[in-house]
Amino acid sequence: MSFASRGAETYRQQQVQSCNPIELVVLLYDGALQSLDAARAAIERRDIRARQEATNRALSIIAELQCTLDMTRGGEIAASLDRLYSYANLRLLEATMNDDVAPVEEVQKLFGILRDGWNQVAKG
Repeated sequence: MSFASRGAETYRQQQVQSCNPIELVVLLYDGALQSLDAARAAIERRDIRARQEATNRALSIIAELQCTLDMTRGGEIAASLDRLYSYANLRLLEATMNDDVAPVEEVQKLFGILRDGWNQVAKG
């Protein structure tokens, strides 16, 4: 790992440690959107390895978002997000199976809207 990479990783760790829970959700959405963008680009250039890595990162982030849902206190909002995350997983698997950017773009749009909403909540 280069000096610049170590510095960037240290910065990210400090950023995460100084965030409140809602800001962490925004960071997760940011990471998912970056991974989705990388997956879309990899599909377009027919780079199977890069597509797989980017899609796996996005799926891991979606799993983390899904695991953090409080189904007891979150009520219908948590249940709706859970269904949306399950749908996003399905669409990304379809994108991988069919080597198709359309499902990735659909998830990008959904997550962009969600990210903007959470960002507004974080700003209070």
